Amino acid sequence: MSCEFCNLPQEALREELLTLARQYGQIRGMGLSLDMSRGKPSPVQLGFSDEMLRVISRGDDCFTEEGFDTRNYGLADGVPELRRIFAALLGVNEEEILLGGNSSLTLMYDAVCRAMLFGTGGGALPWKDQGNIKFLCPSPGYDRHFAISERFGIEMIPIRMTGKGPDMDEVEAYAAGDKSVKGMWCVPKYSNPTGETYSPETVRRIAALRPAAPDFRIFWDMAYALHDLDDTPDALENIFHLVRGTAGENMVLGFFSTSKITYAGAGVAAIVSSAENIRRAKAEIAYQTISPDKLNQLRHAKYLKSAENVRAMMRRHAEVLKPKFDEVVRIFQKELGSCGFASWTEPHGGYFISLDVLPGTAKRTVELCAGAGVTLTPAGATYPYGKDPEDKNIRIAPSYPDIPELRTAMGIVCACAKLAAAEKLTGQTAV
Repeated sequence: MSCEFCNLPQEALREELLTLARQYGQIRGMGLSLDMSRGKPSPVQLGFSDEMLRVISRGDDCFTEEGFDTRNYGLADGVPELRRIFAALLGVNEEEILLGGNSSLTLMYDAVCRAMLFGTGGGALPWKDQGNIKFLCPSPGYDRHFAISERFGIEMIPIRMTGKGPDMDEVEAYAAGDKSVKGMWCVPKYSNPTGETYSPETVRRIAALRPAAPDFRIFWDMAYALHDLDDTPDALENIFHLVRGTAGENMVLGFFSTSKITYAGAGVAAIVSSAENIRRAKAEIAYQTISPDKLNQLRHAKYLKSAENVRAMMRRHAEVLKPKFDEVVRIFQKELGSCGFASWTEPHGGYFISLDVLPGTAKRTVELCAGAGVTLTPAGATYPYGKDPEDKNIRIAPSYPDIPELRTAMGIVCACAKLAAAEKLTGQTAV
């Protein structure tokens, strides 16, 4: 595609820069304050689960189907009826699920921490005693994954995303050739932020990995496993079926939560893995807590009732989210479609759209947006150590604002992307 900026002569570019600078000044005068830095469910979406607040209102409501009083200690595995719902949703066995508190991120952090301090079992040394260790990090990716790695001093190796998941030639070469490579972060369905889903071939190659390190672990984050937006959803191969009964059975640690299904701050999270890994995790978690918040788990079980009810609920979420995603794409096509330097994803689900601007201008674009009252995820956050090698990727989170706010915010993003591009191409700073 030809680029209306890149092909302009310098004199015309400078005139365009002045025009964009005047437009930016007018935007700043609007005094806006819109925070789109994270993928938060909107108040409308949170309201879908308000009936859940009423399913337990007295002591008689606090018992599981088998008669266990969830107000008391016990049920370290979690409420059985909720485990059954999760198992049906994710296509795994109940004994392969361990329910926790509200945050899957907590479970991921703790899993890394246990491996660092105590190893992964099978006689493997704790990671902390094995010198410098490394994780493979498909990029652009989830900033919270990278933050966990950085917190534990784990060296991060960026792996290029291909549109069908991570570059498996790179993954296989690193995993097979270096014993210090201990893991890989994955968001396999509707990846954060690109929205792509790992292809069947990619998932099969991951499942078939035979790493040099016997304690290598795949951190399989299923944050958006159920978050389809339209009638042509992506399908994800079931990696747990692929590894079951193989030499790599213990290699995959899955994580799931209802954070964007019911309440973002009060859902239920789960570890999904081999029965052996679940037993080991449960034994270690017993040092932290006697049992999880079973009342919240029971609330979810009573309200959600079945896997089919959850899927129906996700269709309601999609009815709210899809018009927002469509509006972002419409505005990008209108405002940036003729700018050959800009491109964006159009995912079938998840919570993000990935926008690529002119290389070398993502940070400036985000800075200009902040000056105009629109807060975005920091540029570079989608790469290890916050360093986007081309400084071009921006994560767009359309979920929280209403449509009028979103329309205003995306107009500002486009104006700032063009202004930053004009500055870059002219070598002049306009504002």
